[in-house]
Amino acid sequence: MKETPQQYTQRILGYVDGKQPLEVQATTAEKLEHLVKDVPTTKLRERPAGDKWSVSEIVAHLGDAEIVTGFRMRLILGAPGAPIAAYDADSWVASGHYEKRDPRKSVEQFRVLREANLALLESLTPEQWKHYGMHSERGQEAIELIVRMAAGHDINHLQQIERILPAKRI
Repeated sequence: MKETPQQYTQRILGYVDGKQPLEVQATTAEKLEHLVKDVPTTKLRERPAGDKWSVSEIVAHLGDAEIVTGFRMRLILGAPGAPIAAYDADSWVASGHYEKRDPRKSVEQFRVLREANLALLESLTPEQWKHYGMHSERGQEAIELIVRMAAGHDINHLQQIERILPAKRI
């Protein structure tokens, strides 16, 4: 059974309980680089099960998710209260041909985008952290919640990669 948007939010936020979201985000790219280092691309492209994403697909997803997160934050900052569209990550995996992407280039894409988004966050005023948009499935989401969600999303996928590549635990 697929989880509801509210269940997803609670699960993802649970990963970041007791952690500093910006610290989590600041270390994710380096952790991804470590996890894929010296692993053959063919191994990174192997799915652990038919319906489960490969490491290559996960890191491509993280790069594209970082584009979405950066866009959403900039949209909210420029037009507080703006609508935020949901997207189907599984359809992006298929339509974006994640299985063919170079996993190391996906990690690099993620790193560059994450650095840009962190630089933006460092520049925000306390008031701007409270600005929000209206997510089409989850309702009101402030920048501060988006940051916590992104950190939990990072942890979720890092743990997923560690399960696929157990010898590469960080």
